[in-house]
Amino acid sequence: MKQSTITLVRTHKPLIHHLTNQVVMNFTANGLLAFGGSPIMAKEPLEMKNMANIVDGMLINIGTLTENDLQAMLIAGKIANQRNIPVVLDPVGVAATDFRRKAVKQLLTDIKFTAIKGNAGEMAFLVDIPWQTKGVESIDEDTSKLATIANKVAIKFNTIAVVTGKTDVISNGDRFFENNSGHHYLTQITGAGCLLGSLITASLVVSNDHLQAINDTVYFYGLAAEYTMSHHTVNGSGTFIPHFIDTLSLNLHEEN
Repeated sequence: MKQSTITLVRTHKPLIHHLTNQVVMNFTANGLLAFGGSPIMAKEPLEMKNMANIVDGMLINIGTLTENDLQAMLIAGKIANQRNIPVVLDPVGVAATDFRRKAVKQLLTDIKFTAIKGNAGEMAFLVDIPWQTKGVESIDEDTSKLATIANKVAIKFNTIAVVTGKTDVISNGDRFFENNSGHHYLTQITGAGCLLGSLITASLVVSNDHLQAINDTVYFYGLAAEYTMSHHTVNGSGTFIPHFIDTLSLNLHEEN
């Protein structure tokens, strides 16, 4: 019997290197541990060669990017490519500043990403599709463009594109999935998208069918949010967070 993506993560416990933003490190680490993976957070360029040679997968998230972080990301990402392990990019707020735009352009030039995950505004920017944003948030309501955005990102960067939102769209440029599981509290807590990027990275490590693995993970993540809301002590986004982490460790129905 074929094991599910989530079961495989829990069996193999992949070690994921997070070059991620300062705001979400604790939440991301705890969420990945609950999901079944193993996190490591390190961004010192001097240790990137050693670190990138011992991990199973890598997440690059530019949420609180510094020049020092960028150099670490470039070193680690190139080694990850040489080792042929999954690398995921989360281009947080890429359109907000010149520094972010130039940094992401360099990352995409120097590193081959297995998947790129972002909200509609971030992903649209990568393929020059007009989209309204506010800081790092996507505020445009035109969901009819989502499949086009995902397909264009996938084809342009030879990757799997994950466009997140009320409806998530996942595409490899040839096949695509839509996902509607989730809850609006995921938009009201810091780091929900960043944690999803971590779980996606772990899932890519354990499966050869990367598109299906991402779809399984995105669906499971949304389902976990829905299930969390059934807990009688969840009264808002603050009480949602610890119960959500608990739920990520459960054996929920994950086939989409």
